[in-house]
This record gives sequence, C-alpha cells and structure tokens, in this order.
Amino acid sequence: MTIRIKTEPLTAEALAPYGDVIQATGNPEKLINQGRCARFHDRARLDFSDGRAGISIFKGEKETLPLPLKMVERHPEGSQAFVPMSADPFLVVVAEDDGGVPKNPRAFLTEPGQAINFHRGTWHGVLTPLSEPGLFAVIDRIGDGANLEEHWFETCYMIEE
Repeated sequence: MTIRIKTEPLTAEALAPYGDVIQATGNPEKLINQGRCARFHDRARLDFSDGRAGISIFKGEKETLPLPLKMVERHPEGSQAFVPMSADPFLVVVAEDDGGVPKNPRAFLTEPGQAINFHRGTWHGVLTPLSEPGLFAVIDRIGDGANLEEHWFETCYMIEE
C-alpha cells in the first residue's frame, strides 16, 4: 500500500512547528542604506549546540513530481537553512517526531522568494529542487561530531501535486 502525500503551499503558519519561512513579507523592520533598502530583520532562528554557523553551496539534481519519499533526515546539533540562489520553487518535506521516529510526513511547495530554516532536530526531506540549476546557499552548523540521523521508511509514500 502506498500513502499519497499532496503538496501544500508553503506558509509560515504551516511550517512553524518544524522551522521558519524566510521571506520579505509584511513591513520591514527598518530602512537602511540612506532609505534605499528595506531590512526584514531576523527571519530565522539559527540554533547550534556548539561549533559555528557556516555557509555552503549545494547543487541538487532537479526532481519531478510525483516523487517517492523513501528517507528523511535530521540534524540534532543544529538548525539548517536553505536559501535558493534562483527564483524557482522547490519541495520541502517535514515530519513529526514520535519518540525518535518520524511520522505524518507533509510536503510543501515554495513560491519564488521563499527560503526555509529547519529547526534543530526536525525530520526533513533531502534538498529537492524542481528546476535547474538547483543552487542553494545552506547555512548550518560547522563543528566536530556527527550531526546527521537518517530514517528510511518501511511505509511507501508518494508525493504528488
């Protein structure tokens, strides 16, 4: 049996239990650069147990829907933000934690101008660009020790639009 997961539009409210939507919405907190630049301040909660924040560039392969969901991962030592370097949508998958096991996965489609930050310890899908070039700036923990847990599902999930 396959469980079908319908994608949802990404909203700050829907992602709140898992992380932050990073976007320039609402009124900016201040104007800078002689009033020529709106600053939408502190839009994501970076959280690291130790180490430091680092910025890496990821280049993911383009995926298409429907897409099987076989595995999710989490980072117990730090949050992880994905900032697309193009105005293309991408897929965001999250799951609740049930005593160390992910359950009830959800799938979201971003809109141009949206980035995301997963809270520390959040089960999430792997980077899933839906367009090329699939380039993302990723802000996450740089430090010693393992910061990756993977869970491979026994249940068959299929993500659909």
